[in-house]
Amino acid sequence: MKRPEDCTTMADIRAEIDRLDEALVALFAERTAYIDRAAAIKEEIGLPARIEDRVEQVVANVRRHAAAHGLPPDKLEKLWRKLIDWSIEREEDHLRKG
Repeated sequence: MKRPEDCTTMADIRAEIDRLDEALVALFAERTAYIDRAAAIKEEIGLPARIEDRVEQVVANVRRHAAAHGLPPDKLEKLWRKLIDWSIEREEDHLRKG
């Protein structure tokens, strides 16, 4: 692992981006396991996949984290809303099958 300032070639940069992408995919897989468990629990207690208050809570958390890391909250919010929508679709698929 190299820090950005230690990368001297595009090959260095690409290797680090590829490493991070692999780690991000692993984190998304972990997040998805929690989404799947949430769907099972929601089915047991009769909750819908989409709970607007929770969606907005997640978005607010992401905006706060983005700002703390010097990233543009508006851009991260757009990306995260897509992730949230994907997650809700996955939960809805589970609920339909159940």
